[in-house]
Amino acid sequence: QFSPQPACIDLGMMWAHALWTLLLLCKFSLAVLPAKPENISCVFYYEENFTCTWSPEKEASYTWYKVKRTYSYGYKSDICPSDNSTRGNHTSCSFLPPTITNPDNYTIQVEAQNADGIIKSDITHWRFLFSAKIEPPEIFSVKPVLGVKRMVQIKWIRPVLAPVSSTLKYTLRFKTVNSAYWMEVNFTKEDIDRDETYNLTGLQAFTEYVIALRCATKESMFWSGWSQEKMGTTEEEAPHGLDLWRVLRPATVDGRRLVQLMWKKASGAPVLEKALGYNIWYFPENSTNLTKTLNTTNEKLELYLGGKTYWVCVVSYNSLGESPVATLRIPAINEKSFQCIEAMQACLTQDQLVVEWRSSAPAVDTWMVEWFPDLDSEPSTFSWESVSQATNWTINQDELKPFWCYNISVYPVLQDRVGKPFSIQAYVREGIPSAGPVTQVDNIGVKTVTITWKEIPKSQRNGFITNYTIFYQAEDGKEFSKTVNSNILQYDLESLTRKTSYSLQVMASTSAGGINGTTINFKTLSISILEIFLITSLVGGGLLILIILSVAYGLKKPNRLKHLCWPDVPNPAESSIATWRGDDFKDKINLKESDDPVNMEEDRVLKPYSFPRDLIDKLVVNFENFLEDVSTEELGKGQENILREEKNEYVTSPYRSSCPSAAFTGHWSQQREHWLKSRNVPSPCCESLEMPASGC
Repeated sequence: QFSPQPACIDLGMMWAHALWTLLLLCKFSLAVLPAKPENISCVFYYEENFTCTWSPEKEASYTWYKVKRTYSYGYKSDICPSDNSTRGNHTSCSFLPPTITNPDNYTIQVEAQNADGIIKSDITHWRFLFSAKIEPPEIFSVKPVLGVKRMVQIKWIRPVLAPVSSTLKYTLRFKTVNSAYWMEVNFTKEDIDRDETYNLTGLQAFTEYVIALRCATKESMFWSGWSQEKMGTTEEEAPHGLDLWRVLRPATVDGRRLVQLMWKKASGAPVLEKALGYNIWYFPENSTNLTKTLNTTNEKLELYLGGKTYWVCVVSYNSLGESPVATLRIPAINEKSFQCIEAMQACLTQDQLVVEWRSSAPAVDTWMVEWFPDLDSEPSTFSWESVSQATNWTINQDELKPFWCYNISVYPVLQDRVGKPFSIQAYVREGIPSAGPVTQVDNIGVKTVTITWKEIPKSQRNGFITNYTIFYQAEDGKEFSKTVNSNILQYDLESLTRKTSYSLQVMASTSAGGINGTTINFKTLSISILEIFLITSLVGGGLLILIILSVAYGLKKPNRLKHLCWPDVPNPAESSIATWRGDDFKDKINLKESDDPVNMEEDRVLKPYSFPRDLIDKLVVNFENFLEDVSTEELGKGQENILREEKNEYVTSPYRSSCPSAAFTGHWSQQREHWLKSRNVPSPCCESLEMPASGC
């Protein structure tokens, strides 16, 4: 009979076995053994210990190290004690006395072990004579030797633990106090004296030096550490020499010119060298009998020389003697200098400024480099340095002030002649300008304005101005900007809005950043001068055309033009009211009354009517005006006609049934009498006018 259950059990056991096998394989594949110890180095610290080190210095997992040693020329072996740093990833171990025997030969092997396994290093061999390391010597004096120049004598104590029978080798290093570079001298000492000495020669006079020593046994490849540094100074001697230079000023009206002489210790002169004074003499070329001598304790002198060529000589002196003579030729005013420098550039390194130039004259091997700050005022000091056998010059950035612009000039010196200089400007460090440009607006128009600004003073630039940026913004509007080159100090803004207020700033920028100048406000015009001119021209032209047309019209029709310009004014003297007769006057009034037939009957009834108060006055005045134009004779005739033809006839108003009142007649008489008197006309009697008695 077939039973499936045992088969299922066998299948499950097979899967379990396969799973365990897979886990074991994964475990072995994931195991990480420690790195193999390499670069094993062992040092025998004389009479102290034997120490070995190796790499790697740090493992990814926790690692134990075991150092196996064979000694006594292979007859003994042991393991470095576990408490001597072989625990917990330490990569050094020391064997201590009394198991250290000297001389001897060792073999060293290092085992590294972690949780996954063990790995061993290669076996290394060590001899005590080659691996011994001793303590450094102790320097106790560095002094000059009396009467011996440019030398110091170093004295030190031999290391106490150095092997007595071994010859020691030494390395002595030295430098000047202000230098960063060491120089070394190697020598050996075979004697076993406790106090050792060494004479260091070839030094500079009157210069302070720093000295240090180290030593090792002659056979060993391991040096001791450096001893403590000790300082000493060489003896003083006569001055080493001078570097001499000049600054030539323009000639005056009388042909003389100011020459500023400057000198300093020559390159390579002792740092501590001091001079008690300086002797100067100068004379025209080929005229030594005109030599003049001066003495000073300063390092500069001003001379007023003529227009000829002069020679100047300077020496420095102290208690031990004089320096070599420094000479300089001052060219004549009209002498032409040669020019050989074609190009020059300045670049910055990490801590130095380097100036390089290219020359077309290979014979020139001496150059004078001159530099001074470019200030708004005349510089008070010049710095200079001589360069030989090179076409570049280097200066530490610490010797120049940051944010200051320096003028750097290079003069070629060929024998005793100085050529034309080549100059550039440079900064050792640039910054943002201290102040922005001062800005103003000119020529404000409808849509344009001219912006001008002044250059920032040199002392406030802090770098080379690379460009200017104009920021302008309308009131409650978007801001705009325009960038121009550094040589532009004026710009015309266009496409502005008519009759609009604007705010404006100009920013000056260097390689380090920019700063804005003062803010100014302006408002564009509502109408331009051109527009005013055009309007005025149009109006004036129109008036001119109108005048021309009027004149032409007047010439063609003069009466018409006269009538338009001076219309006729009615003359009261020509009015017909003065000749109206009573019947005609009544007829005219009746004619007026008949115009309205509806009210005819009603109007026939007399009704009181009030005249204006000035009606009679106006009539009298009009009548007087009329009489003014009539001659005396005509007046007499007229009066007689009126009296004869209109006797007992009165001018009556249709609205009044009686004669004028006394007030009226009185007023009439006064007006008449006044008029007659003004014209010297005899006054007629009241009766001649045949007025009613009530009127007279």
